[in-house]
Amino acid sequence: MRLSMLLDMTCDGFGERALIGRTGATISATGLRARAGSGAARLHAAGADAVVYLAVNGPAFPVAMFAASRAGIPLVPINYRLGTEQLRRLLVRHPRAFVIADEPGHEALAELGLAAVTPDEWLSDTAEPVAVEPEEPFDPDATAIVIYTSGTTSEPKGVLLRHANLVSYVVGSVEFGAASPDDVALVSVPPYHIAAVANVISSLYAGRRTVVLEQFRPEEWLEVARTERVTNALVVPTMLARIVDCAADKSVPDLRTLAYGGAPMPLSLIERALHAWPEVGFVNAYGLTETSSTIAVLDPEDHRAALAATDPAIRARLGSVGKVLPSIEIEIRDADGNTLPPGVPGRICVRGEQVSAEYAGIGRMVDDEGFFDTRDQGHLDEGGYLFVGGRMDDTIIRGGENIAPAEIEDVLLRHPAVVDAVVVGVPDDQWGQRLEAAVVTREVVDSGELREFVRAALRSSKTPDRVWFWPELPRTETGKLIRRDVLARMAEQVSEPV
Repeated sequence: MRLSMLLDMTCDGFGERALIGRTGATISATGLRARAGSGAARLHAAGADAVVYLAVNGPAFPVAMFAASRAGIPLVPINYRLGTEQLRRLLVRHPRAFVIADEPGHEALAELGLAAVTPDEWLSDTAEPVAVEPEEPFDPDATAIVIYTSGTTSEPKGVLLRHANLVSYVVGSVEFGAASPDDVALVSVPPYHIAAVANVISSLYAGRRTVVLEQFRPEEWLEVARTERVTNALVVPTMLARIVDCAADKSVPDLRTLAYGGAPMPLSLIERALHAWPEVGFVNAYGLTETSSTIAVLDPEDHRAALAATDPAIRARLGSVGKVLPSIEIEIRDADGNTLPPGVPGRICVRGEQVSAEYAGIGRMVDDEGFFDTRDQGHLDEGGYLFVGGRMDDTIIRGGENIAPAEIEDVLLRHPAVVDAVVVGVPDDQWGQRLEAAVVTREVVDSGELREFVRAALRSSKTPDRVWFWPELPRTETGKLIRRDVLARMAEQVSEPV
């Protein structure tokens, strides 16, 4: 089944329901299908072999997605904030692409001779009816979406998501037509993030209208949530922190569910959010681009049970990502590939039809049993709840000891003065690597106090040798730490250590 077949099902089930856009400027399911057909005809006429989407999120994005599907070519959403050289290195991989861009005259596009239309022009063009050709014969192995990894630790890789991966995710995790006509989802993640792709197809399949906040600002998020009567929302932890901490009116009377993910959630933050909105059901969704989005969920009841628990094991689950979906198999393995028992940390490995694990020019990175090594560290508790402990690539080796920075970051974030924290390994002649931390604080605090706070919770070998105080940490739009920028900044001594 291809993505456009999900749209066909939606049209058959509730074709005139408004599914895209804000009140007064919506697109129905049948309208989206008509635009997808018109867009596909234009893509054929242009001889395009891909659609590059280089713009902010909005109604043009789902039109581009389903037009590409009907045309039998992949959609390639790319980070519009990339510098010219970074962007050129990605665009050169798609020399025959049809480009939709906020800046059609961008230097990188001009250098490669790629013409582009704006999102508004794309929406205007696809509103015009054309003679729609039959869909291309469906290739079950065809690529639907190419998403480039954020490149926070290395050169971005193109993750190939095939139609079967994405359809499997939706069918396995969403009930068709489950939303009411009044349900509205507010999305604040950029289109080049897997969560944006997953939201388009899952909301469509459920029959829920999607509203996009093109540029995130907490005050505007709250205002849109009220004026559009938003029932479901999706944010990343840094966004939730700004919403909870802002001085604006935080009433969101129609909000029933708030999903978060994309980066670790500090316990202190989710506890504040739960107390601020006790009637809202919070959902922690864990997944990767390579897994076509969510593979594990901590649902609202899990949140409430953990918050109210006196049993430390149940309380700790507030820091988990919940249980894996029924369609996903999971194993925690050691470095030799042996499966580990509950409570023992190792590498998170998963298997399932929605798991792509495939990179352009590299191939599918699975073992002989079909398991994909996510390179995330984690463990399962006795109840099957998954705890994620950070990336294996981030592991610091100090004097032969492997140290997970996430463990130290979690402790720092428990300090009442700390808002954000990162721990990295810096080259050291004696230890191989030494620990350095950078923190963002809400009030003045001494570095010695923070180091002692960590030492009391862990031990001296896991205590940062140096603490830097910065106004903010380098993060992507989706909240992921850019550790190479942290190291570069420390090396350049941009900020004086205290």
